[in-house]
Order: sequence, then C-alpha cells, then structure tokens
Amino acid sequence: MKMPVRGVAHLIIHEPAKRGSVEQASDEDGPYLMVHGDRTSLGRRLQDYLKKQAKLDIEPMAMRLAARCGKRVKTIRFKDTKSRWGSCTSDGNLAFSWRIMMAPKPVIAYLVAHEVAHLTEMNHGPKFWKLAKELSIEAGCDLEKAKSWLKRNGQALHAIEF
Repeated sequence: MKMPVRGVAHLIIHEPAKRGSVEQASDEDGPYLMVHGDRTSLGRRLQDYLKKQAKLDIEPMAMRLAARCGKRVKTIRFKDTKSRWGSCTSDGNLAFSWRIMMAPKPVIAYLVAHEVAHLTEMNHGPKFWKLAKELSIEAGCDLEKAKSWLKRNGQALHAIEF
C-alpha cells in the first residue's frame, strides 16, 4: 500500500515489533513510512503523522504570510473535514484539513495563502483574489495551477481510508 506525503507516494511498511511511531525514510526503492505498533492502530498512526507534518509545514507558513499582511493568527487547528480544505474566522482562527499534507507542496502553499488572505478579505471578491495571488507567489506556488490540481485531485485525497 502507498500513501502520498507532500505529493510523493510513500510505501507503507508495518513493523509490529517496535512501539507505536512512524518513521519516514528512503532507500533504493524510494520513500517509505515505517509504521510501528499494532496493526489495528496503523490508520490512526498515519493520521497522527500527517497531522504532525501539517503542524510543521502549515503553522510557520501561515504565521509568516499573516505577518506580511499585518495580521495575526489566533489559532490553527487541523481537522478531517469533507466539505472544505480550510477555513478562516473573522477573529483570526484558521483551520485546515490535515489531508492536505498528501497534496504536492505547491498545493499546500496555495491553501495556506488562500486562508491567510481571508484574514484581510472575508470574501472571494477581486481584492481577495489579488491578495491570495500575491501570497501564493510569496509562498512559492502558482495559484491557478495549485487551485486546479486541488479541484481535479481533492476527492481522491478524501477517499483514502485510514
């Protein structure tokens, strides 16, 4: 079985002998995730791993982009939402689906830029899209390409069972 992490397929290897954790590594066959512990906890361990990776990637990027806009992020949460990839409240709370960590890095960057832009513009009007594009460029991605990728492939990420 394989699972994408930041858009790269990783072979999932179960190693029951060690205590429950996940190690990311690579060998001549490519990248893999070594999942330790009981097989019944494999799905939960993979979810926890993706949440941890989301926290490592998304939090500093969101803080940096928010500071660029002169805004402050109050909290960042990671959920398993089916209807949206992210959200932003008027008081500075951001939420992201941890499943976005299976998408390529530019798509992750686009989503963060999109939600941070909502700290300034709580709509999808022309000013919002202008700012979202500027933030996307700063985050290192092409807004239109990333948005299109997510539209084409997002359902497949939601369909992965854990």
